[in-house]
Amino acid sequence: MINDLQSIDWSSMNHAYGPAGDVPLWLRAMSSPDAEVREKAFDDFYGAAHHQGDVYPCTTASLPFLFEMADDPTAPDRASIVELLVSIGREALDRSDGIYFAPDGTGSTAGADSAAFMREHGDAFIAYASDPDLRVRRAGIQGLGLFLDDADKAVGILQDRLPCEKGVTERLLVVQTMADLALRLPDARAAVTALLDTLADETAGSTDIRLAALVHRSRCAPADIAQATVTTAIGLLRELTPPLPPESGDPAHRGGSEACVCPADAGPTAVGTVPPQVAAAFADLERHNRVHAPTTSLLRAFHGVLDARLLERTALLTEQLNSPDTATRYDAIRMTQELITSWRGDHTDLVLLLAHCLLPEDPYTSTAAAESLGSLSPVSEPAREALAAYVTAQGPDMWAAPQPLLRRAHQEAVMALAGLGDVRALPSLKVALDTGTDAWRAVQAARHLRPAAADLVPRLNRRLAEADYSGQWPDMSTNALMSALGALGETAAVPHLTDALSTALRHERWGTVVSALQALASFGTRAAPALEVIRPLTGAKDVDLRAAAAAAVWELERDPATAVPLLEDLLDSHHHDEAADVLGRIGRPAEAVVPRLRQMLNAGYEWTRVHVAAALWDIAGEAEAGVVVPALLAAWEKNEYTSNHVLACLNRMGPAAIPALPRIQRELTLPRRSGRYNSIANDEELQNNCRAILTRLT
Repeated sequence: MINDLQSIDWSSMNHAYGPAGDVPLWLRAMSSPDAEVREKAFDDFYGAAHHQGDVYPCTTASLPFLFEMADDPTAPDRASIVELLVSIGREALDRSDGIYFAPDGTGSTAGADSAAFMREHGDAFIAYASDPDLRVRRAGIQGLGLFLDDADKAVGILQDRLPCEKGVTERLLVVQTMADLALRLPDARAAVTALLDTLADETAGSTDIRLAALVHRSRCAPADIAQATVTTAIGLLRELTPPLPPESGDPAHRGGSEACVCPADAGPTAVGTVPPQVAAAFADLERHNRVHAPTTSLLRAFHGVLDARLLERTALLTEQLNSPDTATRYDAIRMTQELITSWRGDHTDLVLLLAHCLLPEDPYTSTAAAESLGSLSPVSEPAREALAAYVTAQGPDMWAAPQPLLRRAHQEAVMALAGLGDVRALPSLKVALDTGTDAWRAVQAARHLRPAAADLVPRLNRRLAEADYSGQWPDMSTNALMSALGALGETAAVPHLTDALSTALRHERWGTVVSALQALASFGTRAAPALEVIRPLTGAKDVDLRAAAAAAVWELERDPATAVPLLEDLLDSHHHDEAADVLGRIGRPAEAVVPRLRQMLNAGYEWTRVHVAAALWDIAGEAEAGVVVPALLAAWEKNEYTSNHVLACLNRMGPAAIPALPRIQRELTLPRRSGRYNSIANDEELQNNCRAILTRLT
């Protein structure tokens, strides 16, 4: 059939990047004897014909050829073919209900068509599920749960498959697929749940199967989960990870029988002209996607089923983080971070357990723990002393240590400590800024250490003066430097920021110009000497420059007669929110814009209404309370991400905010984190504002 590829009019179809005429070339290359050619073909197909999981008509048209290759025992990379089929089929099932609109806006039934084709060929996965090739077998097992529509046949095959598999990963996958099947096919549910009950209660059976059966039985019937279910799961997990003898070796390389061994993580380095920040982001993405223990996907599923049952989840995570198995403990770090990030409550015990993962002899685990603690600020406060002890014991020179793992673990701990405003992070940051080793990380951390500004600002000034504005990526480093200098607030930075502003203007680095203006604005009237450079920018054609310059002129000069007209003009631009904010800070002297702001209060976009309502209150006060409070509450109801702005304004309003009390009280009863981006810092700020308002008004 592969020879029939040209019989299809591929050019009449599209993929993510245009006409699909190159799809048959990729399909042919997937069978190439050259491994590099095959790898590129798969990359190209995933990147275009299966882009980010999308399913196009050309994807559907590829399925017969993919099945032909998957059925050919001589195909050089059958596992990748079967994995691709499963990926297409899984995504197609999610898109199989009616017409799917592709990214280019065209309607397509490709999802439904692909899903139907996969179900028609579901029997093919019976053979794949017993294939000698481990990867083919794993993909085939998943396919049984996704595409086989004969419930009795699928249950029987999976039941027979279970004793044949010797690997932990494969056994767990079989049990998971049983539950997937039951959740997809109601006719399979009774047989599967009975089978899972039997497997879970079989005390003479394999512990990993019992745990998997218990978890996946819970997936099938989450309403039936009892406290005893979690207690039993913890006991089974404990059986799976017995204490290791002292001579077990380096804990960074321990784990279950099939756990991944931590790689020699080289850490982020610049590749070619790519900035180190970008390289680090990709390296972190790869590291975050690693799975180290075979039980990790199972435990993730259990946490997903438990959802809001925080006591049970905390007990389970406590067991995971205390596990003698390093792989189990390592993977629990990210799960713990996700729980604390998503749910409100007192997480002190979990934070302290994360702090206990700061092990000098295990830099791989220490890196993950420190990184998580850094992301959890300010609720990571209970870990402050553990972070300080870890950083101090290693000494500041560890920031530039030649061993990548040791260096990265230390840096993450320093950044987490700095995020808590602890000056014990300062010695390491000075090493970074003096030597240039991963200085970009130190710049990010420095902004939190205002008490250490006298030590940090001269070093940051020097790096800003050395910035190269002619390179391909000048903005990332210079913008971060400017932001840090603005946050530290040391007046000695003003001349350097002014010089940087002038240099960025000469090089037409407009993003850097905006960053410099914002940094100078944060100094207020102390940056007045920069006005000579800034004033001409208020008439710039570029609205981004004009908006940043207008805000800076107000902050540096505090002359309403000059600033208000500039800002009023910006109310008709896409910078109307920022302009409204500055007008609000000007207050009563900006009352000439009140009629214009009242008109904008009818805007369809809730973010605009929030900024305008807050400006109206700050300018006109009580006279506008009758429209401001309803506007704020309506925007909050429409979009919970506006809540930080809404509550900040309500907190300024005093008794005028009384009509908002029921909504504020309800907010504090919600178990999930809220606030902009659902971030911990924003949610904690939101809760603090709620409590402050309630304390004042009730």
